[in-house]
Amino acid sequence: MNSLKDKKALVTGGGSGIGKAIVRELAAQGAKVLIHYYKSKESAESLAAEVRASGGDADIIQADLSSESGVKELSRFVEGKWRNLDILVNNSGDLVARHKLEEMDMDFYHRVMAVNLDSNILVTRAMIPLLRKSGTSSIVNLASLAGRKGGHAGSIIYATTKGAILTLTRSLSTELAPDGIRVNAVAPGLILGSAFHAIHTTQEVKDATIASIPLHRAGSCEDVARAVVFLASEYDGFITGATIDINGGVYMA
Repeated sequence: MNSLKDKKALVTGGGSGIGKAIVRELAAQGAKVLIHYYKSKESAESLAAEVRASGGDADIIQADLSSESGVKELSRFVEGKWRNLDILVNNSGDLVARHKLEEMDMDFYHRVMAVNLDSNILVTRAMIPLLRKSGTSSIVNLASLAGRKGGHAGSIIYATTKGAILTLTRSLSTELAPDGIRVNAVAPGLILGSAFHAIHTTQEVKDATIASIPLHRAGSCEDVARAVVFLASEYDGFITGATIDINGGVYMA
């Protein structure tokens, strides 16, 4: 459909899972996509090659988003490549591991906060000047059903960071609206095909969760990607400060 033809999009954590699906959907709509990765270089390179083979425009960049110096390097790369930015998708994040509050140390706490919240704030802050240059631009944050409901046992800090992302989205939408920058979020539930649930969710929990979903199925990475691209593509639109829940009806705000 090319609804995003020649728009410039940065997807953090774009080399695998939900991020990969978002990259594919953005590219299918005509966007030029910069795929950020931290460790998954081979996957990111393969995805970029796939996009280019289909006639799209994709490049990759490695950066540690929990580090101010890493984010500054990313920002310099984006500015040097494009001068401005139309779409920022803050997709990077991880549960890291399941630890109940009594079991965790502060090093673990700070690591989860850095991966999920600090990185979002650092990247967004660095990209605001580039987004502002576009006149009308969009930020889409990846939150989670855990941020709505609190998550399963052992995910307390992850759920806390995702709840913070929901609040951050609303606050930033007000702060950045005068600059023509819309800020929205998606909050996925059980999404099969993502590394998160492949690593951190047992089959027993997956089965029980699916049984409780009114639509009687788990979500897919593509379900999330379509919602992200909808929010990203509504240029000069009226949607900002919103969160789309993608959970099959388990939770409705």
